[in-house]
Amino acid sequence: MPRAATSRENTREAILRAAIKVFAKHGYAGGSVEKISQAAHSVDRMIYYYFGSKEGLFIAVLEEIYRRMNEAEQRLALDVEQPVQALHAVIRFVIGYYRKHPEFVTLLNTENLHQGRHIAKLHRAREYSSPAIAVIDRILGAGQAQGLFRQGLAARDLYLLIAASGYFIMSNRYTLSAFLGEPLQAPEAQAHWEHFVIDAVTRAVSV
Repeated sequence: MPRAATSRENTREAILRAAIKVFAKHGYAGGSVEKISQAAHSVDRMIYYYFGSKEGLFIAVLEEIYRRMNEAEQRLALDVEQPVQALHAVIRFVIGYYRKHPEFVTLLNTENLHQGRHIAKLHRAREYSSPAIAVIDRILGAGQAQGLFRQGLAARDLYLLIAASGYFIMSNRYTLSAFLGEPLQAPEAQAHWEHFVIDAVTRAVSV
């Protein structure tokens, strides 16, 4: 790649990385173009050059965080012919990803506050959920063929169950910790929840 093209790509990536941090910290309304350009060690006009507008940048941020999770999912080494173990690995991945990437959860919270009006403009949104659902469908199929999992289960439903179990506790970790009077971010609490979800989901799909 020519040096000029590399420099442009580096500038774009720096803005995108900065925007993820700023929007996660300040939300969409508080994540100003000025704050993002300062965090990226760039200037405001470069944001407009690469992304067109603040909204265009936020849409690019949503696409980027979904792309990162999608790529991480694709790196999972799963043996679907061992469906129980494969299902457990998927659950550990999802819960672990939310835990390791709190900015992902925060940015999705922000977009839900805006009723999904930005992600609705992301035409590739469904592409990022399809591989995960497809993997779960293969795991379910193998488990059903081996007589381990119940018939009539939908991969979409199982995907939502796993995602909800991981997302909810991270999204509400501060209020839940105060409400329950226990530190849900503590490693032992996180390990307990992961074990509980694995057990609950396994029971839900088993014959």
